[in-house]
Parts: sequence; C-alpha cells; structure tokens
Amino acid sequence: MNILITGGTGFIGSYLRTLLLREGHLLTIITRSPKKYKSEKAQNQRFVSWDDNMVAEMEKSDVVINLAGASIFGRRWTDEVKRQIYDSRIECTKQLVNAIEKADDRPSLMISASGADYYGDTGDKILDESAEPGNSFLARVCMDWEKAAQPVTDVGVRLANPRIAVVLEQDGGALQQMLWPFKLGVGGPIGSGNQYFPWIHMMDLCRGLMFAIENKDFEGPYNLNAPNPVTMNEFADELATQLHRPSLFRVPEFALDLVLGEAANPVITSKRLQPKKLQQHGFEFKFSYLREALADIL
Repeated sequence: MNILITGGTGFIGSYLRTLLLREGHLLTIITRSPKKYKSEKAQNQRFVSWDDNMVAEMEKSDVVINLAGASIFGRRWTDEVKRQIYDSRIECTKQLVNAIEKADDRPSLMISASGADYYGDTGDKILDESAEPGNSFLARVCMDWEKAAQPVTDVGVRLANPRIAVVLEQDGGALQQMLWPFKLGVGGPIGSGNQYFPWIHMMDLCRGLMFAIENKDFEGPYNLNAPNPVTMNEFADELATQLHRPSLFRVPEFALDLVLGEAANPVITSKRLQPKKLQQHGFEFKFSYLREALADIL
C-alpha cells in the first residue's frame, strides 16, 4: 500500500515506519524538514514538506496515519507549551482533512491518533470505549483531536482513532525518563502509587495501528493499551525487579506539582483502560503483562 504518515520521524513513528517498510509498503513521510532525511537509505519511502501539495499526496495514498503532535513530557505546561500541544495536533489534523476533502481520489482509511487521557482522572473505574470524556486539558485536546478528524467520514473515508496509552520502549517516552532514577538506586512510585497506569509495548502499539489497516470493518475510537493495566505502585515494583534495584523513594504529588505543575497529570491521574474493541475483533497482544513487556525491553 501507499501509506502517508505524519509524525513518522518521532518516537512512535520511527518504530512504525520500520515495521511498515519491512512489510513492503510504500511510505510518504510528512515532515517540517525533509532535507534532514536525505541520507535515509530505504528505497520505498520518501519525505515531503507540509508546504507541498497535500491534495496531490492524498490522491497517491491508500492510507493516512496521523501521529503528529508535540511531546507532552519533560517540561512545564506554560500557556505557550499548551498552545503547542494543542495546535500541533488539531491544526495538523485539520490540514490533512482539508486535503482529503479536496482530493478526487481519496485514501480509503485515516488513522488519526488520540490519547488515553481522553477519559481524564477516573480512579479504579474500568474504561472501555463507551466511557465519557474527562474535563482536563489533555481530555479536551483528545476530544478536539478526534473531532477534527471526523469530517473525513462524510466523504466516505473510514476513520479509526486509537486512544494510545503510555508507550513502553527504552529509548523514548515516559519509560526513558523513569529509568535513570531506578538505575541510580533512587527510584520509586510517582504520586500516590494507587493510580492506574495504562501502558502498551511499542510492538503491540504498532501492531494495533496495523490492525486497523488490515481489518476493513474496524473503525471509530479504540483503546490501544495492554489488557492488564497496573497501578503505579505495581509498575514501580516491576521496573525495580527487572533492573535489580530497590523501589523505595516515592515521588510525592506536591513535589511533582512544584517541578512540573499541570504537566505531571499524565502520570499521577488514574485511567484503568480496557481495550474492549480490539479484543472483540480478535486482536492478540504479544505483551499482555507488564513483566514480559519490561523483560523484552530491558
């Protein structure tokens, strides 16, 4: 297939791109700096700019995968950072939708990312795709992100919105930032420790995105997380076990609030997600349990 990807040079996109290339697909990667990737050796991929003719690119594409979005980790959420987080998702999605609407020959599928933070802070309530959205900043971002992609369905394009959990891989995302305290022997749970921490192994994430391509009746929002979410206490204990280090030094919420403010919310709020839709459609996770996922990664 001809697959167009936004965010294809980021943390998730780089892994997904490798997998799709191995499957023999032809990739078009939209990036703000295509010249940076001239040295890429794969023959079946090309890099284009957001300023190029997006309508023409849509007419060449069978599938669009929209992963674009500024990172939510590692910095305080000033008003400017919040604007970047919001605009990098919603405005990019609107630009893609506009190009699809104008195309004479449209893609058959758009996979447009969303996040587990769609549901807000919900304690130990089990959340499938029918659960109501939350009212936090990130919940509103996710709602508007999904809403921005919705118009493609009016022009006959199948739409899937994966609500992505915390992605586990050692060279990026939340896990990379959590590893170093444990390696130094000063790691421990973040926040109360009782909050549910939805996670997914990078391989299963990529497979979950490809599942939407391969199953023609699969559409709409779906939770993309491992079927066995754990509490932060359980996550910290398992990470410590895998690294042969203690898990003794809890990071209290007030300290996180002091350092990160609202940006701490993704790891201190509780979201007990269930990937009901994937399970109903027969998707099989390779890493259903945290222990086997961390053992593979570390």
